[in-house]
Amino acid sequence: MILFRKKSDLAIRRGDLKKNNFKIGLVPTMGALHAGHLSLVKRSIKENDYTIVSIFINPTQFNDKKDLISYPKNLTKDCQYLDSVSRDIIVFAPEISEIYDKNLSVKKFNFQGLDKFMEGKYRRGHFNGVATVVSHLLDIIKPNNAYFGEKDYQQLRIIQQLVIDNNISANIIGCDTIREEDGLALSSRNSKITEPYRKFACKIFEAINYARINFNSMNFDDIYNYVNNFFDNIDDIELEYFTIAESEFLIPVNKKTIDKKYRAFIAVKLQGVRLIDNIALN
Repeated sequence: MILFRKKSDLAIRRGDLKKNNFKIGLVPTMGALHAGHLSLVKRSIKENDYTIVSIFINPTQFNDKKDLISYPKNLTKDCQYLDSVSRDIIVFAPEISEIYDKNLSVKKFNFQGLDKFMEGKYRRGHFNGVATVVSHLLDIIKPNNAYFGEKDYQQLRIIQQLVIDNNISANIIGCDTIREEDGLALSSRNSKITEPYRKFACKIFEAINYARINFNSMNFDDIYNYVNNFFDNIDDIELEYFTIAESEFLIPVNKKTIDKKYRAFIAVKLQGVRLIDNIALN
């Protein structure tokens, strides 16, 4: 495992790899690595000659400063975790000054409407922050392939659109959500949930899986009513939104048509921790 903190040093290494026509895979992360990240890394290793894992807690995508401050971080542990997978992994863990100017300038993007609902509605400016840092990373690293988990499906679609609109050559690859045995999607934020509340976390998957199971037999209004009532009866979880949207353009819908694909999206707060998830319905 090789660690770079400066983009100029990484650029030299990347240049050497490109000169030899090696295929580069990028796995962008904010650290606090878990098995979900590991699945992305392993796929990148399988499909590329070299894998670069970025570890950078991006300040411009946090709407709540307290969330940014409390976000779990341990670079040493993350590097040891990656080293146990492969000693050929390249880690890029820059300081903020390597990515942003002093004003933390954020680019403004047109996401073709993909940011209007779900996370875009509840976290104003979030996706501009995400797209800004991803565009910087793609420019610095110039990967052939970049890997993102479907747990953040809206983010995945926005980054795919970003690459198309800006003629970026990287191939954006979505990877399956990795879950605990009880269905909870792996997330760095899960570590902030204490044991007495952990038993409630699986209710998130239970709700969206209900939508999946009953997608063909129930109308959307009945599914919405079920999920809303489901969380009304759980005092420890605050439902922020539950939305059924078509998968390509992420537009919320109230009924289905035969030729489209749909996903259920959800966001909740549990013990003050905000958790999101989604699932394909057909």
